[in-house]
Amino acid sequence: MKNLLWLLPLSFILSACPFESKVPLASAPTELVDSSMLGYWYGIVKDGSDFFGIEALDISKKSDSVYAITRYGKAVKGDIILPDTAYFTGYTSYIGEQRFMNVEGSIELRDLKDRKSPKMVVSKIYYASAIEIYHDTLDVKTITENFSVKKFFNRPEDFKQAVSSLINQQKDVFDDQYSLKYRKIPKPQPLKSF
Repeated sequence: MKNLLWLLPLSFILSACPFESKVPLASAPTELVDSSMLGYWYGIVKDGSDFFGIEALDISKKSDSVYAITRYGKAVKGDIILPDTAYFTGYTSYIGEQRFMNVEGSIELRDLKDRKSPKMVVSKIYYASAIEIYHDTLDVKTITENFSVKKFFNRPEDFKQAVSSLINQQKDVFDDQYSLKYRKIPKPQPLKSF
């Protein structure tokens, strides 16, 4: 039993995660890149325990309607510092008047069909977040994994309908732990060596 106690903190951390979908909320961008969203955004994550993290988003224009997003993160848990950098693309769409960012990432999975020589398979995943910009603040509210009893959507229209229906019923579909306010700051420059 003592050997399994280390799983308790891990299971708590994994219990609240953003919803990962095989499809975005919208199959294509609905507007051009918003220049006010471009830049370097800085935020601090705190979950109420001794965990906190520093996160920054570097958002640039990839095409006329697609953003390139680099997420820089550093999590601190007790005496452990965990650096984390991830690369995404994203585009905006709407549910009613609410703007959402459809964020595309990828995960690498091991395919164990051939046990003698397993292969690594890359799969696309999507996250969806409601976004709002106020002057120099970017408010990001990420859809939680528990927003719906249905866990898989085959078409963007079905995913959008599920989120729209719950929002119209005034249900909370957002994850507090993965919802942040970022402040726009000048991008830090690398230190020059001596």
